[in-house]
Amino acid sequence: VQLVESGGGLVQPGGSLGLSCLASGFTYASYFMSWYRQAPGKEREFVATISGDGGLTTYADSVKGRFTIARDNWKDTVYLQMNSLKPEDTAMYYCNTVVRSDSYWGQGTQVTVSS
Repeated sequence: VQLVESGGGLVQPGGSLGLSCLASGFTYASYFMSWYRQAPGKEREFVATISGDGGLTTYADSVKGRFTIARDNWKDTVYLQMNSLKPEDTAMYYCNTVVRSDSYWGQGTQVTVSS
């Protein structure tokens, strides 16, 4: 299983940014995909998850209404569209999946929200 995130960067408060995670090495469409984030000095926290068919999504309260998770099962890619970004959204963002009880992580992509 390999997960490769991309799309991070520096954005001003109130701005938008889109992240992507390309998956390989497993039957992608059969598994939930999730985004987590970790800010400096803090524990990694859940951001959003999406079911294999894309019909079920769940969000952390802190991002609900601002972030949207989506997936393309033809491209084996999961996305995180982030709008109305706040400085407290600054973190390393990680893609995650659990395949047969094993949890897999990408290398992360940095998102910095600052003026």
